Amino acid sequence: MIPEIYLASKDAVLASIIETTPTLKTTDWNNDVYLALLESIVSQQISTKAADSIFARFRALFDDSYPHPELLIGKTIEELRGAGLSFQKINYLQNVAVFAIEKGIDYHQLSNMTDDEIVAYLIPIKGVGRWTVEMLLMFVMERPDVFPIDDLVIRQKMVRAYNLTETGRVLYKELHVIAENWRPYRTMACRYLWRWKPEL
Repeated sequence: MIPEIYLASKDAVLASIIETTPTLKTTDWNNDVYLALLESIVSQQISTKAADSIFARFRALFDDSYPHPELLIGKTIEELRGAGLSFQKINYLQNVAVFAIEKGIDYHQLSNMTDDEIVAYLIPIKGVGRWTVEMLLMFVMERPDVFPIDDLVIRQKMVRAYNLTETGRVLYKELHVIAENWRPYRTMACRYLWRWKPEL
């Protein structure tokens, strides 16, 4: 069954959202988990516009515009600061580079792991949290059944769509109950929620 039809058959609220929301766009990361992880760190806690600008300047520091792990580790703090990166993010980016060299962040290596195994494998990198790995699973590795409950926008959209009044742990439990109906296509459901624009 087509995933959208399956989701609509399981959840009337989501069916309405799918009907009124533009078709999802495909992603273009070409399975480059390492580069996507660097980009996600640069993007943390700043606007998309600022993140795009800083990430472009960061990539421009490298001859082929690609921050190969060995080259990234070799960059000085001053060079990386010149691209607009904070000291903390420089540390995080170089942590990723060290991990890539020592353990590997290769798509084909990760593709043999389950979603939970990938989360457990990557979150020991300082600067990489569960939410970051879940975004990689959804948009780079295109895993079909990821539910990033820690994403603020997803929670806000679900509260709005399902008229929820609960808070705290009770709210989290209710969100999980709703999302259970979306298996095995929770990724698609969440992508529609992100794009959905509720009427004021």
